[in-house]
Amino acid sequence: MRDTLFHILFAWYPYFCLTAFLVGSLIRYDREQYSWRASSSQILRKRQLVWGSNLFHIGILFLFFGHLVGLLTPTWIYTLVMTVPQKQAVAVFAGGVAGTVCFIGLSLLLTRRLFDRRIRATSTRMDLAILVILWVQLTLGLITLPFSLGHTDGSVMLILAHWAQHLVTLQPIEIDALQNVAWPYLVHIVLGMTIFLLFPFSRLVHVWSAPVWYLGRRGYQVVRTRRRLTHHTAVRPAQHPAE
Repeated sequence: MRDTLFHILFAWYPYFCLTAFLVGSLIRYDREQYSWRASSSQILRKRQLVWGSNLFHIGILFLFFGHLVGLLTPTWIYTLVMTVPQKQAVAVFAGGVAGTVCFIGLSLLLTRRLFDRRIRATSTRMDLAILVILWVQLTLGLITLPFSLGHTDGSVMLILAHWAQHLVTLQPIEIDALQNVAWPYLVHIVLGMTIFLLFPFSRLVHVWSAPVWYLGRRGYQVVRTRRRLTHHTAVRPAQHPAE
């Protein structure tokens, strides 16, 4: 029974979630483009939003790419410059700092969303559910830090990294190894996969529209006025460097 449950949660469920993540995002983009937005409530309470949003986005970006690189980088690559225990120490320190920053920001956003009447009135059930799930996920991530400090040899980190790498390379999952991992890691993994599952059905889809390309944009932005100009004021359209 235990083996079956672990196979469902850590061998089958991740593929189901990732398939829903990719296919669902494509379908929503194709059929519901007008809902492809972050639905910002900045116009209602801007001052309360600034700190929470900035801390959350800074922290979540570091956490996402940290998990991506940390889990999917083969052991033989990073051991060229550091040992496994050293990598775990870096991961615990960087993850602890980024997780704390993200947790503070998300707590501010969640409090604002739950207890501000104007914000609550414009929030959907999915808006609230995603924030609560992310908050629980961050809490679980922070709970794993003391467990990681309890085994500084990096053994659990290697088990989780091998699981993730086998998952993306379609290799057999080592279920027996996962059964020896502490519960906060396991729940953290399952909830993380669930976030991927819910991604296409929530405001999280706006991540796909992040204007990263704009950072390398060259050229000028043409600015035109809608006012009717007289022959004294008529000028050629002004050109300003893109901001």
